[in-house]
Amino acid sequence: MLLRLLPQFELWRDVGPWLAARGSAAAADTSENSSALYVVNVERNGKIIYTWKGNQRNTHIGLYDLQTKQNEHLYMFEKDLHIISCSINNERTLLAVSFRQYTEQETASQLLQSVSKYLALLIEIHPINNVRVLKAVDSCIRVQFLYPVEDRSASTESRLLLVSEDKYIELFDIRVVAEEEHRVVIQKSGQLPRAKVADDLVWAQWDMMEQRLFYIVPKESKSTLRCVQFYPDENFNSILESHLDISVNETQLKLVNFGYDYCQDQDVASKSLNLQVFTSKAGEDARIDRLQTCSIRSPLVSTALDCRAGNLYAVSITDSALLQLLQKSKQDSERLAALHCALLYFQHTEDLEMQIIRWISENLSTCHSFDPIQEFIIASLYCRMCPETQNLDKLLPYTSLLDWTGVVPGVMCATDIISLPMLDFQNSKGFWEKLNSNLESVKYAEPHLHYQNNVLRREWQNLSEEREERRTTAYLRNIFENAKKVLSHLDTWDSEARLVPLFEEEDYQQQLLMGLMVAQLKDHLMRHLQYVGKKKIDQIVLDYVANLLNLIHRILKEVWRRYQLHSRVFCFDERGSAGEFAVFHIMSRILEAANGMCMPLPPGFHTLHLGLGVRCLPLHTLLHYIDNGVLQLTETCVRKLLKDLDDTEQNEKLKFSIVTRLPEALGQKVRQFWNHPINENLIARNYVKLLLEKLENRQCSRPIPERFSVPVEFLPLNYLTNMLAEIENQGVHLYEKQDHVNARFIEEMALKHTMTLLGLKYS
Repeated sequence: MLLRLLPQFELWRDVGPWLAARGSAAAADTSENSSALYVVNVERNGKIIYTWKGNQRNTHIGLYDLQTKQNEHLYMFEKDLHIISCSINNERTLLAVSFRQYTEQETASQLLQSVSKYLALLIEIHPINNVRVLKAVDSCIRVQFLYPVEDRSASTESRLLLVSEDKYIELFDIRVVAEEEHRVVIQKSGQLPRAKVADDLVWAQWDMMEQRLFYIVPKESKSTLRCVQFYPDENFNSILESHLDISVNETQLKLVNFGYDYCQDQDVASKSLNLQVFTSKAGEDARIDRLQTCSIRSPLVSTALDCRAGNLYAVSITDSALLQLLQKSKQDSERLAALHCALLYFQHTEDLEMQIIRWISENLSTCHSFDPIQEFIIASLYCRMCPETQNLDKLLPYTSLLDWTGVVPGVMCATDIISLPMLDFQNSKGFWEKLNSNLESVKYAEPHLHYQNNVLRREWQNLSEEREERRTTAYLRNIFENAKKVLSHLDTWDSEARLVPLFEEEDYQQQLLMGLMVAQLKDHLMRHLQYVGKKKIDQIVLDYVANLLNLIHRILKEVWRRYQLHSRVFCFDERGSAGEFAVFHIMSRILEAANGMCMPLPPGFHTLHLGLGVRCLPLHTLLHYIDNGVLQLTETCVRKLLKDLDDTEQNEKLKFSIVTRLPEALGQKVRQFWNHPINENLIARNYVKLLLEKLENRQCSRPIPERFSVPVEFLPLNYLTNMLAEIENQGVHLYEKQDHVNARFIEEMALKHTMTLLGLKYS
């Protein structure tokens, strides 16, 4: 089961022994259909109100405290009554009760008496004292005390909602007076003050956690949904009015979250609106296969009350079951949901991340409609960063999927944009302040409010293609300063991090991307979170990019540990193992995911990736990966390869293939580490090629310089060396940092190469 139901309260377990000790007959009646003992209500502070029948069929009301695990007897009626609704105020001084005055078994003569069928009472219980009649009517009544904010000192005022089946709701204002010996009595002021909250309604829902009342009033054209907010220190205000495109016929009043009447609620359900408003914290009915869903309520956050059985459960997601669903499911929709749920709900424990990364490494090729590496990184960043700042969840991407094309079983239709109803509101406090803030941010959604990488990718490509001399502009200096700040914010890698031999090296392309991401994400957040302040936004952005790099490093560390690799994988004197090839494949998929989302990679990623490629791939495959951009030639890796490998025939072929593919700037830095005729020949060729390109359209006006002291009678070579010497004399020299490269060097290399081809000895 995905849901873990941890019993916080079990009626027969937590109340039964206490009743037995009091000698109550209800404790012995444990049959499933027994009405002798049942839960009536759960208050906002977690107090559970229940009722039972005494030995003489007296009706008792008790209270169970979830914190102290103690039971308390509140009140007794010397009659067999059916309790419909019950509520206790926050100070536990007043008890409101509604009940049916007689049972179905009573005689017809009693029914004909002029006695109201239903009664609502207000009872002083600290100590038990006076009783006041609130209502005596022939229609069912529900009662519910309002609860102030938590940790508030005791009040001399309580307010009580009374909901009538005659389709109206009233609010009673009850003032109490503290007398000697801690007695609390209702202030003697005649009839209790009351106010009409709602009238002519057909449906009402109580939001216990937020102290809000939702109700629907039918009208000829359109029904209207209204919301009333009750404040701790004020009266109540109507904060929402929305017209609904639903037709409401003459139906019986449906009440949601106003306690539970096990006899009546099932009968009303078939004759009333099957409707519910979901708010941020209170889920007001749940479907849980292990429970009888017709009697399930959710009175508190992450709880489920089985009203029929009288059990209250703390509901949580079972991490093992969720991970099992992730591992065993064959449907992309279930995998994607399980992955996001695990990251959001379990908040990144080390063990959880390890198991998810292991699943990712095993299922890279089985997920067809999404990239699991992208989803892991983007969703992890979203879950880590969003709790820091309000509304940040609307600005950061939570998925790499802009448009989900997969099929979700059981969902027939899904829409991206929902047309909002016309809203009329009177007061803007609390609920509306937050909603107004949300609506303000929506103004900028054209078409998506979440940060996207389209502009970032275009800017990165443009700057990457610019000439070297243009990289010293103030704009670029700012970009690279951003990158330095990100790298300084990286978590200090512990000794275990050295398990992955990442190198701290300069990587122009990746640092450029880091700095650009910081700049553009900062601009995006500044447009929508001006009230947060520049300093806070700077911190959010730096943390976001640094966490991104750390997550990629975390993936590398886990796969490194799993395949039991160590630092020797960066030696080129032997071939790679099967584990190294598996890690190389995973790194290739990380690179693919990063390119797809335009995300930077940790310093040294390309060096490590290339090193594994050299060890694991055949030469033709290695060169194919390099030519197609999967592997990128880095100075650190190429320098080590040229220095460490000896010049066997196979290694010469590898080195030659690598150096011929080096960009010119990088080639000038690393070719000097390979002292070999092939490399010298390559240097000479490149020198001639570049000089001749400079010579194009240039007129040679100088006389031919003198020949070298020892002439070589080889006319093609004589012509070439004379031409190169002339160009050098005109000041065109491309290898200033390598003074030994000149026309004489070219001549020597050409003679040496020619003699080698002819099989002659050169001296």
